[in-house]
Amino acid sequence: MGMQAAPLFDDIADGPVGGAAYWLTTSDDVRIRVGHWMPPNAKGTVFLFPGRTEYIEKYGRAAADLYQRGYGTITIDWRGQGLADRLLENPHIGHVDLFTDYQTDVAAMLRVADELDLPKPFFLMAHSMGGGIALRSLQQGFPAEAAVFTGPMWGIRISAVMRPVAWALSWGADLVNQGHHLPPGSSHEPYVTAAPFENNMLTRDPEMYTYMIRQLDQHPELRLGGPSLHWLREALRETRHLSTLASPTLPCLTYLGSNERIVDVERVTQRMDKWPNGRLEIVDEAEHEVMMDSPAIQSRVFDASAAFFTEHGEQQTEPCSA
Repeated sequence: MGMQAAPLFDDIADGPVGGAAYWLTTSDDVRIRVGHWMPPNAKGTVFLFPGRTEYIEKYGRAAADLYQRGYGTITIDWRGQGLADRLLENPHIGHVDLFTDYQTDVAAMLRVADELDLPKPFFLMAHSMGGGIALRSLQQGFPAEAAVFTGPMWGIRISAVMRPVAWALSWGADLVNQGHHLPPGSSHEPYVTAAPFENNMLTRDPEMYTYMIRQLDQHPELRLGGPSLHWLREALRETRHLSTLASPTLPCLTYLGSNERIVDVERVTQRMDKWPNGRLEIVDEAEHEVMMDSPAIQSRVFDASAAFFTEHGEQQTEPCSA
């Protein structure tokens, strides 16, 4: 596979000291980027799976929160975003050929974790689209002891009236070789640079919103706008497929903002109702990104997540219950 040093934009990440990033080439010959931050004597490593449009530096502060609690973090630029290879001629449209291609990125991430001998046990922390990727990874045997999800994309929030339209439009676009175009109402502009803070769907914290905007202003190569129609088709297919699968048995903690407006809340609540060793926490008045909400909410999420990892990391050598 090979591993070469890659840029890590410390000027915008606000991550812990000593971070590093690497270029990896996946088994299907796509160049992606991974980054990690490791405290001395780490209790374990958290694989942090970002959402659509996101990139390593956006999780610098999250890595700092985990670092302060004794955990290392490894995170990734998925194919088609961040500094990873963009998959369309227009680099501002998010795209993937097959949703399962993200599992090839996960496999490369695991290989580099082994190559770097990152401290075990391993844990998963996944946001939004990363939550969909992580659920499939766990179904396929990802070696985590426990998982935390925030606003996981186990379904996309689309009104009952518009859902059949979204299916028809995304499938029809591929039939006439137009799947590389944006869906109606989408933009080449990143959400945070296009939408005002007031009534945004990500966070109630103005300083965190400014942090996101500043990152894209200072490093415009990280910018990504709306998804392609083909990405939408693939996302609808993948979330429908995931809804037919039973939940894994590993311990799971999931957070949803009470004002969640991006993912399908019903899909999340239905899954968590039936997840063995699973718990759903509703965060009052929070939006989609609870890891990036007010300082009080961030502290609550990272305190509880670290305690959850510690509890189940200590049990890793004990027999697993059915």
